[in-house]
Amino acid sequence: MPRIVGRARRIPVPDELQSLALAPRHLSLLSYLLFDGPATVNDLAARLEVAPTTVSLLVGELSRKGVLERREDELDRRRRIVSIAESWTPTIAGWLSRGADAWRQALAPLTPAERLMFLDTLRSYEEAMADAEE
Repeated sequence: MPRIVGRARRIPVPDELQSLALAPRHLSLLSYLLFDGPATVNDLAARLEVAPTTVSLLVGELSRKGVLERREDELDRRRRIVSIAESWTPTIAGWLSRGADAWRQALAPLTPAERLMFLDTLRSYEEAMADAEE
């Protein structure tokens, strides 16, 4: 696990993104939006396991920098849909796709049951780490 985390940390942030001072919380948010597509603040908060106000602050910060866009939901005008700005998508995709491609390659030979066991194991590990913090 330390080797995996160390390798992920060594993936350089593209020059175009250096000035944005991105933190790990931004990386997770951008990853969800890139790989899962546009989402509401509440959906992102549930995935990130943080309060909607926290996500709203992150979205506001990245929106002011032009990285994210917010638009009205066509089906419910009270809701806002968050997405990566089109001009930033290639840069962010190039940066984050390396890790996603590696996961796809690693998981491809596994059966669905083996993938589920692997993901359950990672989830269990993460929960044990969270329990240790408390």
